[in-house]
Amino acid sequence: MRYRIEGGFPLKGTILAKGNKNAALPCIAACLLTDEAVVLENVPDIQDVRVMLDIVQYLGVQVTRLRKDSYRLKTTDIVTSEIPQEKAKLIRASILFAGPLLARTGKAVLSPPGGDVIGRRRLDTHFLALSALGARVEIDGVFRLTAHRLVGDEIFLDEASVTATENAIMAAVLAEGTTVIRNAASEPHVQDLCHMLNQMGAQISGIGSNVLTIEGVERLSGTTFAIGSDYMEVGSFIGLAAVTRGDVVIENADPQHLRMTKLAFGKLGIYWEQEGRTIHVPAGQSLKVVPDLGGAIPKIDDAPWPGFPADLTSIMTVVATQAEGTILIHEKMFESRMFFVDKLIEMGARIILCDPHRAVVSGPSRLRGSELTSPDVRAGMAMVIAALCAEGESLIHNVYQIERGYEDLVERLQNLGARIRKES
Repeated sequence: MRYRIEGGFPLKGTILAKGNKNAALPCIAACLLTDEAVVLENVPDIQDVRVMLDIVQYLGVQVTRLRKDSYRLKTTDIVTSEIPQEKAKLIRASILFAGPLLARTGKAVLSPPGGDVIGRRRLDTHFLALSALGARVEIDGVFRLTAHRLVGDEIFLDEASVTATENAIMAAVLAEGTTVIRNAASEPHVQDLCHMLNQMGAQISGIGSNVLTIEGVERLSGTTFAIGSDYMEVGSFIGLAAVTRGDVVIENADPQHLRMTKLAFGKLGIYWEQEGRTIHVPAGQSLKVVPDLGGAIPKIDDAPWPGFPADLTSIMTVVATQAEGTILIHEKMFESRMFFVDKLIEMGARIILCDPHRAVVSGPSRLRGSELTSPDVRAGMAMVIAALCAEGESLIHNVYQIERGYEDLVERLQNLGARIRKES
């Protein structure tokens, strides 16, 4: 499948932000921790979610779709502790079953996970954390984890990995005694998982900080939990509105998660208004780089939460091509994420790729339509944004990667006036 896009038209209207993919995936895995029913609401209807639901059904979970964005999951019996290889290779989040399977069955067998091609994404932190709780890890082409029992411990993560933090949390909630996780990730999706588990009877404190204290409990109960909004999607739509010179209202945007994002967009002369959970990106943005003190070239660099999200660096790179001035984009976390800028350069962007992590962008540039291939979710969305503000027509291939993270993207953008259609 591919997208055919005609650029150069401002987007106008209202769009509703969907649920956070990166919260929905661990929350689905956490349903294995109880034999009672869990209802998840505001779940995005995207490929990654569908794969996770396929996996839990394979494990024995009864999945009932209540509405387009709502599911009931009940794990009466876990029939296997092994994740099928063909499913694991489709999604990075398949690793999230390690913690709950260990906690419920004392065993987990996982193939190496797939997902975005954005550079090395190490798994060591997961296994070090689970080992600290009593798991034994064997690697022979697959990962085999076993534990007679899990016992709470002091864990210092060697990196603030989101999924490793989530795996450690899910194992620790049913472990004996107290677990303290230091250097824990604290992103909104990690917070969502913690809040859901506490609603199920877990005892997690320190939510939103880098130190989590977990008092193990004997069992968890069912609950109904609403997934928070996807601030990555919101950031994408903000950038899209600005570079197309549009006027867009984003509902369900949860501005409390956009503080650092707002500072970063401000460096490119982009602002928005907010009221409650709604933000408005008005027309007439200056799109002019704001220099640092003394006229120095500013930079946008990613960092663990509450720093600027790594997943938005691709988006900001495209937006920077349309802003007057020069800025440095520094993606510190993944060494292959910036390679997509070669395609932006072919479209007419003025970018110097200094190394795998840094790009200097000078704008504004008149982008030309081109034929592109999406390498990952966020770079794919960045290409959509580039195509919508470019002159002429673009084709984007491998849109499966984009639709892993954005629900009904074509239809929703068409409702804003975008000239985009999906072709086979």
